[in-house]
Amino acid sequence: MSSPTPPPGERLRPDPLRPHPLIAGYHDDEPQRRREVDAWFDASAPHYDWITLAMSLGSGQWYRKQALLRAGLGEGMHLLDVACGTGGVAGRAREIVGAKGLAIGLDPSMGMLREARKRGVRGLVRALAEAVPFAAARFDMLSMGYALRHVVDLRQTFSEYHRVLKPGGKVLILEITPPQSRLSFHVIKFYLGRVVPLLARIGGAGADSQRLMQYYWDTIEHCVTPPIILRALEEAGFKKVSRHVELGIFSEYTGVT
Repeated sequence: MSSPTPPPGERLRPDPLRPHPLIAGYHDDEPQRRREVDAWFDASAPHYDWITLAMSLGSGQWYRKQALLRAGLGEGMHLLDVACGTGGVAGRAREIVGAKGLAIGLDPSMGMLREARKRGVRGLVRALAEAVPFAAARFDMLSMGYALRHVVDLRQTFSEYHRVLKPGGKVLILEITPPQSRLSFHVIKFYLGRVVPLLARIGGAGADSQRLMQYYWDTIEHCVTPPIILRALEEAGFKKVSRHVELGIFSEYTGVT
């Protein structure tokens, strides 16, 4: 892991808290990282659903819905799904909140937003997680699925999430965390780092999708540890911060305003 766990009681440093360092072989600086990642997502958008379907062995949509239900999403609630991609989480949220509720998707990639609209997700907004374009105390829940590794600053991002949630609102962040078992780690690394990128390439998605899926694993491997993510949520003002783990690798971070 790239960052040690802070000692108990020690606050995280005041400088920007990146989810991972710039990874050698991909980018030289932050502006280049932003441009290239955005370009990869735009180019991969038409193929992204089948890639993630293959990657999750068909269980991804079921899991997303169960995670939302575990977090307490219910009928009539208003949810903002940040980094919504093609609408995997937002689409499941719409099924739960029903006609009286609201599920809005936010993403910086126009390609992803176009695909989300094709899937029936409405209320789509192009924006960054670090600058959510909504008034304070607007939503009952805010979700983010497998995209925390792409933000610039965890503190700024979590502060924005806290700002737009109503009092008593809840944040749900889904992420993949490398397993503790050495054998499991190498199995997951081979599958996500080698097999999935190859499937993306030979399946017709092209070099950009292959590069994005290679980067997907590398950012997982170099991501800050779960205790640092939990501490950053607390410092942003969230209470009852916790992490639930499914199958040893799927982390569900939650907190209440």
